[in-house]
Amino acid sequence: MEHRRLGRSGLQVPILSFGTGTFGGSGPLFGAWGDTDARQARRLVDICLEAGVTMFDTADVYSDGASEEVLGQAIKGRRDDVLISTKTSLPTGPGPHEAGSSRPRLIRACEDALRRLGTDVIDLFQLHAFDAGTPVEEVLATLDDLVRAGKVRYVGVSNFSGWQLMKSLATAERHGWPRYVAHQVYYSLIGRDYEWELMPLGIDQQVGALVWSPLGWGRLTGKIRRGQPLPAQSRLHDTADYGPPVDDEHVYRVVDVLDEIAAETGSSVAQIALSWLLSRPTVSSVIIGARTEEQLRQNLDAADLRLSREQVQRLDAASATTATYPYFPYQRQEGFARLNPSPISALAP
Repeated sequence: MEHRRLGRSGLQVPILSFGTGTFGGSGPLFGAWGDTDARQARRLVDICLEAGVTMFDTADVYSDGASEEVLGQAIKGRRDDVLISTKTSLPTGPGPHEAGSSRPRLIRACEDALRRLGTDVIDLFQLHAFDAGTPVEEVLATLDDLVRAGKVRYVGVSNFSGWQLMKSLATAERHGWPRYVAHQVYYSLIGRDYEWELMPLGIDQQVGALVWSPLGWGRLTGKIRRGQPLPAQSRLHDTADYGPPVDDEHVYRVVDVLDEIAAETGSSVAQIALSWLLSRPTVSSVIIGARTEEQLRQNLDAADLRLSREQVQRLDAASATTATYPYFPYQRQEGFARLNPSPISALAP
């Protein structure tokens, strides 16, 4: 399994990591993804470790904390062999300090996560969302305390906008506080908005991307095709409205090309979609999920798939959309491109 450096840090992470949102199975939204128990989770962890996947991602809102508990049980006795990534900031209850990133919330969330995971340190502690109600200085000073106390090794964020991340990075550098090394983002062949601003920021500031929902909220698994009804067992029936919106025709256009390349390579639609992501700038690791051993093994095979330049170009063209202002001039007009040279200029449609 290939490893990559996570942002501007010394931490090496596998190019595929495992998301444990399916562990637990309680709660109205984040519990609807699956109900994997500790025995099943341990088997999935076994398969991951055999393949070299050593990083496992979870969050306190996944199954109301049960995901962290199940993961903790699944890795018991082999903590030194794995990297744990967890997240906080989204609401876990109605109390004033059960949401956001205030000092009381972050300290309590970290302590609760350590207890549920059965460990004394979290390798990557991430903010699940930006808290506009708490000063950035308070957030970063608290994270600094957690790092100095040895409870957290690295810090990152998820779902931040460009200005929110840049303000946080600048504040951290000004005060000498821990710098965010990772940004957990939505990025897929049917959701390339990440490329407009967050990817150039990641390149410039050396922030590694951890990709969530790389199969477009389940739309790029190979089960959805033009003129084909959604399978009855698909979780999209229950969760589609919660995920990033996408036009059906755009999905079909991308899947058409994925099917063509699948026929050429003998790989699955999902494997090709994952391999495409692994070739993108800033991507340190793609977070895969699975409810069954078969799903997991198929997704793991994407690590060894190499697409040709021509195949990548076809996927780029099929998945391209027009960027919103002020990003589209840089993609379309030579004059703007000369003023704003970028290592990702080749990604422009």
